[in-house]
Amino acid sequence: MQRKFTLNLLTFLLVLISFPSFAQHNEEHSEKTEIQNLSQEELDKAERKEYIKHHLLDSYDFNLFSYTTDKGEKKHIGFSLPIILWDNGLQIFSSSKFHHGEAIAEHNGNYYKLYHNKIYKTDTEGSISYDEEHHPINEKPLDFSITKSVVMIFITAVLMFLLFTSLAKSYVANNGIAKGIGRFFEPIVLYIRDDIAIPNIGENKYKKYMPYLLTIFFFIWFLNIFGLTPLGVNVTGNIAITFALALLTFLITNFTGTKDYWKHIFDPLGDSMPWYGKLPLYIILIPIEVLGMFIKPFSLLIRLYANMQAGHIVLMSLIGLMFFFKSWLGSPLSFGLAFAISLIEVLVALLQAYIFTMLSALYFGFASEDHSHHEEEAHAH
Repeated sequence: MQRKFTLNLLTFLLVLISFPSFAQHNEEHSEKTEIQNLSQEELDKAERKEYIKHHLLDSYDFNLFSYTTDKGEKKHIGFSLPIILWDNGLQIFSSSKFHHGEAIAEHNGNYYKLYHNKIYKTDTEGSISYDEEHHPINEKPLDFSITKSVVMIFITAVLMFLLFTSLAKSYVANNGIAKGIGRFFEPIVLYIRDDIAIPNIGENKYKKYMPYLLTIFFFIWFLNIFGLTPLGVNVTGNIAITFALALLTFLITNFTGTKDYWKHIFDPLGDSMPWYGKLPLYIILIPIEVLGMFIKPFSLLIRLYANMQAGHIVLMSLIGLMFFFKSWLGSPLSFGLAFAISLIEVLVALLQAYIFTMLSALYFGFASEDHSHHEEEAHAH
């Protein structure tokens, strides 16, 4: 029952992370005028920055690549995704109506515009109103759109389902011996069980956490690897994604916490001294312990987000240097550095999945501690 609860909770929250959707940047007229006054070198630099930003952000369509024709027209190769908004009822239409942020989308008499990576309601002219601090004040509908990152999450989920269903079937058919690609993943599953779950949680309680630990490890690892492919999908570099994953660890830790876990937070000194002696210390200790409950998942989300985001920025910047040098010496050097960083990023992709899983298991071990069980074993010896 607990395993089903864990997996259902994971599925539910992974769908929810589609809420903070992001799209391509749409510049205002004044900004376009300023760009037109730049030199060719400055335009190239701005174009490289925009390309890196486009790679790092999520989008409402799935672009594989783009090119500029001889006539100066920019062509995008890819496919559109569904826009799902709640605006006086459910509004569903294709992202192709935005034409990559260059057009106003009309649906059921409503007009929508992509502005600074968000969807706003507007009029037929696409006007945006601002407050005194130059923040948009147009109505922003509730956004549940299927973005590029959500598509990759679904693809990863299907891939994991097919992969491990096949592994389970091979176990049954071959008397516990994995066949095919399962031979590669079986040692990883055993490693997570024997070297992460059991040492940190304990042999008596690790089983109820294993479905989550296996799911989170392969989920993060696969998404990290997808981010290194030419698809240009930086899912784990989205802080909304890492927040949802860290929230899962936080909820499971606290919902499965034993009375000893909560006693350690609200009564850290135990019976070591009388209550009137502990009271002054508890004014300091209890807030620190409560704050630690939130710092732990926060460190999880920031570590994963920052490492993957920084790796992509460095990699894309090195690739951009090839267009900056434009020489037989600088371009091969930039390519060599980018290739070396790519190899390191493959290791980082695995390492970040391992660290997230290891720390989650460590937090679960704290939550499942049971001092009475240890005391019984000590008396028995």
